[in-house]
Amino acid sequence: MKIAVIPARGGSKRIPGKNIRPFCGIPMIAHSIKAAMAANCFDQIVVTTDDDKIAKIAISYGASVPFRRPAELADDFTTTVPVIKHAIGWMNQHVGAVGEVCCLYPTAPFVQPSSIIEAYRMLSEKPDMGYVFSATSFPFPIQRAFQIKDGGYVEMFQPDMYTARSQDLVPAFQDAGQFYWGRSELFLNDEIFFSSRSRAYLLPRHLVQDIDTLEDWRRAEFMYEALRSAGEL
Repeated sequence: MKIAVIPARGGSKRIPGKNIRPFCGIPMIAHSIKAAMAANCFDQIVVTTDDDKIAKIAISYGASVPFRRPAELADDFTTTVPVIKHAIGWMNQHVGAVGEVCCLYPTAPFVQPSSIIEAYRMLSEKPDMGYVFSATSFPFPIQRAFQIKDGGYVEMFQPDMYTARSQDLVPAFQDAGQFYWGRSELFLNDEIFFSSRSRAYLLPRHLVQDIDTLEDWRRAEFMYEALRSAGEL
């Protein structure tokens, strides 16, 4: 069985109600659910949540909410993998054996069905593949990054790169925070996402935006509306 697991707890602090707050006309989580449904490659789209409002909205958009997430997996310190492991374990016990899993974040309004499908194809190409996850390039060379010390003074992290030409620096990439494809045993065995067995599914930067603050949210809505007007969403 191939499933999508969308982890969506109810206790967001920086943006209250983040997972169901309206984003460009529909609840935020609905964008991820709609993309997963349009990909048409899942036997079930499972939302794992501790919140009744989230569950009701998720079901109304076509997702399954077969259980409530335990309280110990819904606090501010719980990371994603234990939540996915719990969902896999529950499905294995109550529904059937889970094969491939796509952890799909509920705050990924730019995620495209085609990206989900193509990333799954990449995973399927090699039986020994680790994860396939969404990623994008850094807009500036990370070797030129600096920190601001006490008093406002700057200090480079890599001073030896000060005179290096940009075109001579190794490109760097970051997790795009949209989805993570993997086989269920990888999640259950706590295999890390960023390993030599994993591959990155690269996205253009204009389809990537972290949404952790209200400023991020506003920027993301501007981006979404612009892309929708251009026919890219």
